[in-house]
Amino acid sequence: MSTEPQTADLTPVGRVLPPVVQVSLVSLVLAIIGGIYMAAYFPRRPPLGVPIGLVVVSWVLLGTAGVMLATKRDFGWKTFRLVGGWTLAAYVLQAGMIGYAFVHNGASGAPLAVVILLLVVFAVSVPLMISFTVGRYQPQ
Repeated sequence: MSTEPQTADLTPVGRVLPPVVQVSLVSLVLAIIGGIYMAAYFPRRPPLGVPIGLVVVSWVLLGTAGVMLATKRDFGWKTFRLVGGWTLAAYVLQAGMIGYAFVHNGASGAPLAVVILLLVVFAVSVPLMISFTVGRYQPQ
């Protein structure tokens, strides 16, 4: 019997994984910047050029992270789905409450649509990062 723990299969040594967390993090940061920009203007109507640009770049980066992850075969997908489902549920609830606050305070039309798109990035990127981080250390 060996007294050494059997952790060799759980470490990422020798596995090259795409930079999903880093790309998702940049997407999240851009969405947060856009949300702060929008919130700073309410209840007045905010200019939408900068926030729409941030939404587009955030969505492109989030999509890129999703594609990078989807192409990975040797990954702990079972754990990823388990953790991802619960964290997604929690963050959708949080994003919904933040969206409700905007609606309650009079946001409507295009500014509300931009805020909702920014909140979707928030609600998806954080669970993606958490799930990827957990899944990368699980056996395939």
